[in-house]
Amino acid sequence: MKALVIGGTGPTGHHIVNGLIARGYTVEILHRGTHEVEEIPREVVHHHADPYDPAVLREFFDARRYALCVATYGRLRAIAQESAGKVERFISAGGVPAYRGYMHPQAFEPAGLPVPTGEDAAKVRGPEDDDKGWRILRTEETVFECHPGATHIRYPYVYGRHQPIPCEWPIVRRILDGRAFIILPDGGLTLHHMGYAQNVAHGVLLAVDRPENARGRIYNCADDEALTLRQRTEIIAAALGRAIEIVSMPWELAVPARPLVMQPLTTHRVLDTSRIRVELGYADRVPAREALAITARELAATPPARGGVEEMVLQDPFDYSAEDRLRAAWESALASMPAIAFDTEPGFTMSYSGPGGRARSNNSFT
Repeated sequence: MKALVIGGTGPTGHHIVNGLIARGYTVEILHRGTHEVEEIPREVVHHHADPYDPAVLREFFDARRYALCVATYGRLRAIAQESAGKVERFISAGGVPAYRGYMHPQAFEPAGLPVPTGEDAAKVRGPEDDDKGWRILRTEETVFECHPGATHIRYPYVYGRHQPIPCEWPIVRRILDGRAFIILPDGGLTLHHMGYAQNVAHGVLLAVDRPENARGRIYNCADDEALTLRQRTEIIAAALGRAIEIVSMPWELAVPARPLVMQPLTTHRVLDTSRIRVELGYADRVPAREALAITARELAATPPARGGVEEMVLQDPFDYSAEDRLRAAWESALASMPAIAFDTEPGFTMSYSGPGGRARSNNSFT
């Protein structure tokens, strides 16, 4: 059986390639050839061509046939169109910005993406909602028009080795630079559902394994656990054997945290992954906390270039002088607050248990 992976050298690519080989496929990859990774076995045939060019794709598929095509890179709409009738099975990777409000949480009233967001949630309604998300949605529609039995995986933000935009780097670099603190908005309590590369690739491979369930289906795929920004910071610091103080500020003031939040509000982004778990049997290959620690240590061992393209795309200036001044101003503002006495101090609500719970009425109960 011949399989074509379009891409193959990004975060999930080599896991998919090697997973297909383990399943008995003869695997070829189509990519530009700009980035090669050592995890791809030598026997894999590389086709170096531009998967964004419809004419190139047309010429490529006119001369070849495959039992399976896994498209994780390139112009997916053109790939779907040019591979129609040339591949027996088609599995594609897209993105969660197809959901209305994913990039612009103000699209909802009150603002914020519904939690959790399932595959049938509201989609971007047009370019006025979000131009990129609208194009992603139209591409999904084209995939199923050309391949009615296709499987489409909505990727979250994928982290791990070979991620060209490592969103953990703003935390890792501050720790490596010896910063004593990091500014997080609103306690760092924002949930942002992500997917470790090996886990997301596992989701793709499950679609290969279970065609009877996966045909014609769209799946969210992400780690089983969604971590808060604060948890991510603490896990990364522990993985690097360092301590860093978290300084919480209101979102409106926490300007240095924008590259970590990656949206205009601190509302949550949590995906409903029950469909892929129930229909395909998905479960993390690597738990999210362990995966994040691995990623942090790898970034520390092989860091991006200071001032390089990664930092440019992340839009983090690492302006520590400004951060120091911001913290000083914030602490000064807090110190200037008068002590407010309450006639009756508010509690945590009297419930069955917890900090506001009632004391036991009978000490003989165990």
